[in-house]
Amino acid sequence: MAGTDRRTQPRYWLHILLFAATFATSTAWGARLAWNFHANVPPLADDDWAAFSRLFTEPASWLDGLPFSLTLLTILMAHELGHYFACVYYRVDASLPYFLPAPTLIGTFGAFIRIRSPIFSKTHLFDIGIAGPIAGFIPLVPAMALGVALSKVIPGIGAESDLQFGAPLLQRLCETALFPGVDSGDIYLHPVARAAWAGALATALNLLPIGQLDGGHILYSFVGAWHKVLSRVFIAALVGLFLLTFYVGWLVWAILLFFFALKHPAIHDRMPVDAPRTILGVASAAMLVLCFTVIPMTIRGLWE
Repeated sequence: MAGTDRRTQPRYWLHILLFAATFATSTAWGARLAWNFHANVPPLADDDWAAFSRLFTEPASWLDGLPFSLTLLTILMAHELGHYFACVYYRVDASLPYFLPAPTLIGTFGAFIRIRSPIFSKTHLFDIGIAGPIAGFIPLVPAMALGVALSKVIPGIGAESDLQFGAPLLQRLCETALFPGVDSGDIYLHPVARAAWAGALATALNLLPIGQLDGGHILYSFVGAWHKVLSRVFIAALVGLFLLTFYVGWLVWAILLFFFALKHPAIHDRMPVDAPRTILGVASAAMLVLCFTVIPMTIRGLWE
């Protein structure tokens, strides 16, 4: 079509390649989690390389990783497509989701879309910002409930691993309902619940009311010019949380957000957000509370 900017044409091959690579890395990690889960050993164990080597000697073992990878990628995909379809609805130029494969504890650095045209309305900004967390939260809740239901009680299992995982409020509510009176450290989470845990962490991080995060977009919709000051306040809160918990992840996030994602494009729109969207804004704060973990993970002996 004459006059079309070729830079905005979808590179389907790249999106497919990145998704396929992320699917492979997350499935490999899921197979490892499944191996350890069925062997009743901690998620991180001394013979983890044996679990990975099985993927090459026993190709069928890849199937064991599917509950984890399909759960995680469904949550991440729903989140990004929520943003994407909101952009399509408001005719904002945006890319399809880019997935990021990585040798992390979940096999990925997550996913994102690129918004390539300006947004001129606070209402549009709010809708695009909140669409992702809502869309991701919809599969997250049943995934967490199902994953916890598939989990099992092994007294002391949490103390056997050098890597300790924190539990978001959503997870604790499911554990309390399904395993009443059982300490969270005695519940060995099924890989589906591990994937939901990762999805909850990603949701909480995106909903932080800072800069250009989803929570930052929502905040800007309500406070406009005050967004700059409040973003800095919340970054200071992350630093304070690091000082209280010694979880270095909060310091890393504070530094990254301060230098790379603090500024927000100005929107010259004086119309306030309407009442229904204000209710959704409160709901987004509730999602943040349900998904947030004060100390997502700790490594025993790191500070010793």
